[in-house]
Amino acid sequence: MNSATSTEVELAVRAESVHRGYRRGGSDVPVLRGVTVQFRPGTFTAVMGPSGSGKTTLLHCLAGLDRPDRGQIWWGPTAIHTLPERRLARLRREQVGFVFQAFNLMPGMTAAQNVELPGRMAGHRPARPTVHDALARVGLAGRERQRPAQLSGGQQQRVAIARALVSRPRVLFADEPTGALDRTTGTQILHLLRTAVDHDGTTCVMVTHDPTAAAHADRVLLLTDGQLVDELHHPTARQVADALAAAGGEV
Repeated sequence: MNSATSTEVELAVRAESVHRGYRRGGSDVPVLRGVTVQFRPGTFTAVMGPSGSGKTTLLHCLAGLDRPDRGQIWWGPTAIHTLPERRLARLRREQVGFVFQAFNLMPGMTAAQNVELPGRMAGHRPARPTVHDALARVGLAGRERQRPAQLSGGQQQRVAIARALVSRPRVLFADEPTGALDRTTGTQILHLLRTAVDHDGTTCVMVTHDPTAAAHADRVLLLTDGQLVDELHHPTARQVADALAAAGGEV
């Protein structure tokens, strides 16, 4: 299947009957069991679930970092599950951003050099004013020449977000972006993600274990044993915590 209907083209990302498993100790261990989900442009979705529920695996499949064993992944009208690896990598650099819990910054590079690195690797280095503007948007104006070791954890995560957003991606994927941060700093990072959605029209998909973080999203998806079991819209942190507890997750 290489085309989509007009309704499907309007979606930023969609997954159809996605299965993914791993080989462990001589046995096949299923992680995702037929997940079907859609993400509309300009929305913020949090993905939650108990440990081992498959939430990070789902995020990696949606972001094109991992391949499903079966099923389909679409970015807009493009079926990424059919693409050769080199073309997928190029499309990933052009259309999506990814923010990791561990920041994944290059320690020997300045903040500005870290922000421009993906563009340089893709062969189109962003202009210096564009890089400086990206850092200013996350509150790091004047920090362009500082290296990660000279920045706090929250500031390093801000650099990582600037790096992810500098190319104006259609979709931003975030894997526990506040997991290594204190509550106040984490809230600031969530506000940055919320601003990217509300002001730039970015679609954000975030994995988190924190009900308070999830409450910043428009929608919360709950995974259990590799399957979607619940969906909450504009929930409070308490509602998320209750649903997570009912699904067998930690609060």
